[in-house]
Amino acid sequence: MTKKAVILLEDGTLIKGEGFGYQSEAIGEVVFNTGMVGYPETLTDPSYKGQILVSTYPLIGNYGVPKNEKDEFGLSNNFESEKIQIKSYIISDLCEHPNHWAKNKTLDEWFFDQKIPGVFGIDTRALTKKLREKGTMMGLVKIFCDKEKINKKDLLAKIKKINYSEICSVKEASTKKPFLYKSGGSPKVVLIDCGVKYSIIKSLLKRNLDVVVVPYNYSFEEIMKFKPQGIVISNGPGDPKDCKETVEVIKSLMKTDIPIFGICLGTELISLATGGNTYKLKFGHMGQNHPCINTENKKCYVTSQNHGYAVDARSLIDFKVLFSNINDNSVEGIKHKTKNIFAVQFHPEASPGPTDTGFLFDDFAKMVYNYET
Repeated sequence: MTKKAVILLEDGTLIKGEGFGYQSEAIGEVVFNTGMVGYPETLTDPSYKGQILVSTYPLIGNYGVPKNEKDEFGLSNNFESEKIQIKSYIISDLCEHPNHWAKNKTLDEWFFDQKIPGVFGIDTRALTKKLREKGTMMGLVKIFCDKEKINKKDLLAKIKKINYSEICSVKEASTKKPFLYKSGGSPKVVLIDCGVKYSIIKSLLKRNLDVVVVPYNYSFEEIMKFKPQGIVISNGPGDPKDCKETVEVIKSLMKTDIPIFGICLGTELISLATGGNTYKLKFGHMGQNHPCINTENKKCYVTSQNHGYAVDARSLIDFKVLFSNINDNSVEGIKHKTKNIFAVQFHPEASPGPTDTGFLFDDFAKMVYNYET
């Protein structure tokens, strides 16, 4: 039975479609992703927490949803966290009969099980064009039955009541207690979890680094008790300026000589910790085909990205720009002028997307192995 659905943007735009998943209502920041594949990984990425995701690729769900199988470390082989992180999903065409050897569920079944509403049967490219022109907006998705009447005024009032920082929270995405993942290697790195993807942890473990995952607000003193030989600051959702506790910890960590590697949100937090500034991008970078150039060797890399904020290059102190986005010239990576500290806005672990920049984990691992406590 077809369910009715509406999408309402904060500017008053109302779009009618068909619903899938769970019959409910969701409010979040409406963003778009240009990736063609990898929706299981994308939808479970904690960086999307609190957002309503629009997929520009027209056919979604065609290879179904795989089982949540675990590796030897207890981390999922197919997902980037243990649940769907987005508030809602907006797609053009829903594949109701997927065909793939690894299929365990349909997209519709997966969303129903996790109580997430989805919308299909709309022109997602037209919606994306609006977001590109006007910028990212808050929005509401509602799936309802035939007899229910929709009051646009009431729904708009609901959107206006929501505070963006309350639904895109690092606090909600972060672990509540430390976890140790042992690779069998000797160096130990502490990963500050702001909403980390499993693939980042795996990328460190594959390089024989033991990983201690700690909450976003873990103190400097608590971190140092682990005697880390490296620090990783993870990806995560929301405005970096809301992460005041994490920024203060990074300030203390940067006074040491411990190698530090930031990924996505981690780049912005490192910049803020040094007195730099960040700003909100008009419509964010979300997809698997963003070209970035290395300012040192002038090589171009195709990268996987998911961030709505960026570092202001003019505000950088003691850092230089390491990578730059070819599309809009925004900062995609920074490097300390004298210390072993660097960070990138894109995702070198990919998942989904190209693995062109996986060597950055090798660079960090070398720093860790060469660090003397």
